[in-house]
Amino acid sequence: MPDAPANAYPKLRSHLFDDSGGVGYHLRALRHRHTLWAPFIAQVAGWLNAWQAPTAHLVIIGPSGGYALDEAFLERFARITVLEPDPLARLILSRRFPGLRIEHGELDCLSGREGPQWLARLYPGASLLFANVLGQSPALTEDPRWTDGLRAALQAHHWASWHDVLSAATPPLADTDRPLEPAADITTLATRCWRWPTEVCDHDSFGLAGRQDGLALWQLSSAQWQIVEWGAHAP
Repeated sequence: MPDAPANAYPKLRSHLFDDSGGVGYHLRALRHRHTLWAPFIAQVAGWLNAWQAPTAHLVIIGPSGGYALDEAFLERFARITVLEPDPLARLILSRRFPGLRIEHGELDCLSGREGPQWLARLYPGASLLFANVLGQSPALTEDPRWTDGLRAALQAHHWASWHDVLSAATPPLADTDRPLEPAADITTLATRCWRWPTEVCDHDSFGLAGRQDGLALWQLSSAQWQIVEWGAHAP
């Protein structure tokens, strides 16, 4: 990336009322976090606890209120920076983890093709965690080369992501209630989990980290099911 003033990076704008987050998401979390969401949150905790990020600084991108974050995992890091556009989420996050010093950054690293490059540039010594945000990012569908740019920009970092890969308004087949087996491609995964004529949304994020380290079923609400992928990269 060409040299540019440090304040030239894209800034976060408020996402308080976004469809995929904001107030509606917080109300849903209040209702379902200890019931419908509990099995999925437990699986995320297992992924995080197994992720060996060797740095003292962690940058979390898009954690919302941190409903799936595990305090024991966060306590590994001496410094935590959060890039979160929802002001209510930032408040909830600080109240959920009052014993942690959490700082908030302004970078919108999902904005345009240069966003990941700015992330690498501003946080060169940090591990990076994308907290269920990349599967909702318009950049993945608007720019077919964006994912390759993300991997290239972050190749020297330890980074990980959990993200939606598929979603539908009807429950998947009963055998996907167990932890999901790896799939060779998104079509195989979709046909394994649902049968035609179910409408299944592809979030264009399959294999996003370059490897697939886990899949989970998340019942987001009484009428929405997600297949979520976990992947991690080590330089």
